[in-house]
Amino acid sequence: MEITEETIKHVATLSRLEIDEKDIGKVTEQMSSIINMADQLSEVNTDGVKETVQVVDRDTVFREDKPEHWQDREELMKNVPDQANGFIKVPVIINKDEDE
Repeated sequence: MEITEETIKHVATLSRLEIDEKDIGKVTEQMSSIINMADQLSEVNTDGVKETVQVVDRDTVFREDKPEHWQDREELMKNVPDQANGFIKVPVIINKDEDE
């Protein structure tokens, strides 16, 4: 797959990344290298190879889902600085663009 400077600029716009014009060539080269490496991996014959989901043997631990620090909702809400309709209000961390 060929990665062009226009592709990098388009992806940067979609992901809201600011890439300096002088760095576009370097980023294009690096992304091309990454994509080429992924293409090489897809050429490897993996027939009969068992899929690896997790490299560490772990058992799922099930426990009862119960609150550890708060016995009831009213006690929790006593410590909440700002609330609305029985929910905890938090500051906005993602601002949408006006055109969205």
